[in-house]
Amino acid sequence: MKKELNIEEWNRAGHFNFFSQFDEPFFGVNVRVNCAKAYEYAKNTGNSFFLIYLHRTLKAANKIQPFKYRIEEGKVFQYDDVHASPTIARTDGTFGFSYMPYQESFYDFKERATTEIDKVAHSKGLELPQCGLNVIHCSSMPWLDFTSVSHARHFKFEDSCPKISFGKMTGEGEDRSMPISIHVHHALMDGYEVGLFVEEFQKLMNLEGEV
Repeated sequence: MKKELNIEEWNRAGHFNFFSQFDEPFFGVNVRVNCAKAYEYAKNTGNSFFLIYLHRTLKAANKIQPFKYRIEEGKVFQYDDVHASPTIARTDGTFGFSYMPYQESFYDFKERATTEIDKVAHSKGLELPQCGLNVIHCSSMPWLDFTSVSHARHFKFEDSCPKISFGKMTGEGEDRSMPISIHVHHALMDGYEVGLFVEEFQKLMNLEGEV
């Protein structure tokens, strides 16, 4: 479900009108997130570390309202929930797109996501998943301890979905961390809201248990 925002009454109306005119309205930041507790939880329970941090990403994004905004034909809508559309690696070195709906419970999320991973991993080509605009485009690059990321974009295609990329985990023990790149549409949010997301995500990653 979604509801339309009244742009004229929105406190960011001026920002929306300004940044909506840009050829490239996205801005991005890269941060490091400590993942020691979440990794230990994955290792101790035999769960996928990827699915654990992906679920916590969605939980954090669904708590920060602007991450649920989307632009559709010049209007802004707020969705009830946002889901994940992550890339899935294949054994032949290629990848496929997937769709993983958000669930409050990690184990409910994991059940659907595991099936989706298996399906995409054994597919070929690059088909778009059947999903709405209320997704976050996610990608994992566990081979790279990156300090910046850019994204391929089709500027004629209307796009306001956040894009979050995860890099290589480094360090040991309590010092395990990984880089995260976050790109968002500047007409919908600013650095403040991205900061709130990072703060919430780090809080969830500090929990050694189901969230």
